[in-house]
Amino acid sequence: VADVMKTVAGVTETGAPTLVMSYWNPIERYGVDRFATELAGVGGVGVITPDLTPEESGEWTRATNEHAIDRVFLVAPSSTTARLEKVTNACSGFVYAASTMGVTGARTSLSSGARTLVERVRDVTSLPVCVGVGVSTAEQASEVASYADGVIVGSAFVKALQGAKSSAEGAAAAAALAADLAAGVRAGRRHA
Repeated sequence: VADVMKTVAGVTETGAPTLVMSYWNPIERYGVDRFATELAGVGGVGVITPDLTPEESGEWTRATNEHAIDRVFLVAPSSTTARLEKVTNACSGFVYAASTMGVTGARTSLSSGARTLVERVRDVTSLPVCVGVGVSTAEQASEVASYADGVIVGSAFVKALQGAKSSAEGAAAAAALAADLAAGVRAGRRHA
């Protein structure tokens, strides 16, 4: 967790709003209030918790409210309208719409159901809707950006860093991927 806080501090120095994506167990083990306090202290603005449900988030909701940290929960293509309402009411900042069922990670193609899910989410909330799970190329980022408010990419960056032989090579690979994805998002926005 100390490395996460150090990284967040470095990224926030660039002026970019910085969110963390973490499973619930490391946050709970570290201490919910301690995590929220330290994240806010280094400039973090939000946390995506893919495995935490609104029903189990009482302590997290209190801590994030106290420290002005956005809570981002996930909705899935299988979510009922009632579930979409419950999850989006618990979110602040934005809603994470999972493009497909299953685990995160880069995919060769995206589910056609993501666009429909974004439309369904917009029917129940005014929060921005961002799509993730599987986005790894400029083409995919462009497609998602044409209908969603944001594009979430995680595993593709991890893969770029893991494939590097040095820190400098990893930084260069991550920067190249970011530039490629950003170009895709800009292209998608032009076609929206």
